[in-house]
Amino acid sequence: MKPADVCIAVLVAVIWGSAFVLSRIALDELSPELMTALRFSIAAVPCLFVPRPKVSWPTLIAISFTLFLGQFLSQAYGIAKGVPVGLTSVIVQSQALFTIGLAALLFGERPTRLQTVGIAIAACGLLMICGTVGYDFSVSAFAVLMLSPIFFAAGNLLLRRAPGVPMFDLSAWLCLVAAVPLLTLAFAGNGVQSTWHELSHMSLAVVFCMLWIGLVSTCTAYWLWNRLLRDYPAAQVVPFALLVPFVGSAASSIVFGETFGRLRLAGMLTVVGGIAVMLLARRTQALTKAAGA
Repeated sequence: MKPADVCIAVLVAVIWGSAFVLSRIALDELSPELMTALRFSIAAVPCLFVPRPKVSWPTLIAISFTLFLGQFLSQAYGIAKGVPVGLTSVIVQSQALFTIGLAALLFGERPTRLQTVGIAIAACGLLMICGTVGYDFSVSAFAVLMLSPIFFAAGNLLLRRAPGVPMFDLSAWLCLVAAVPLLTLAFAGNGVQSTWHELSHMSLAVVFCMLWIGLVSTCTAYWLWNRLLRDYPAAQVVPFALLVPFVGSAASSIVFGETFGRLRLAGMLTVVGGIAVMLLARRTQALTKAAGA
């Protein structure tokens, strides 16, 4: 990779990691439904300028409801209910484990031996983290949060149904498709009066957080990431995602004073280690294919 593109990959990881902290700040004033709805409403602004990609509505809805709505709503709910931000960033990145698992279950794509080792390591890390649940956040909050990487993984696989479409256009329309039901859910679930009160009484700090999350973390960062995936093999780009949980955990420690017990910290590092092994397996596989070509 060119040095400039390496810097872009690191920048994206930093943006995504910091977004977990900004989401936590926004959730002090907004409900999970409204916060997620605002995220995608802001990120959907480019729909005013770009055409809808040539993808069927059922496919567009399926991708949006998993990759965006399901992933980020469950993530916001978990954070709002007390799951620490640093831990959340690690759990979300465990999507690599579920992506490989779902691909094997649904498409018969058998993981390599190295990927299987990575899955086992990451699974052990998740079990270690489960041993710390119930002390500072509820089991139900953790259970809902665990849906986030599963939705993430399902969305990754559904993206296969949209080959060759401009990713910036697709991302913008996926945001729009997610924003509409989320706004409906926010008004129906929390009440019109309560929702308007939250919107009209947002502090400047929360307004900034939402603009950053919508325009920078969702719209711009996803566009930069997808551009890197277009220009380079995934095996070169995807490993940079490993920086996200480290940035999220470090930022949470600085801003919120988040601390990690020995078992939880060991579990988090084990999950990240397992993901690293899985990504290394992808890279090895890609290099082997390139050598054979």
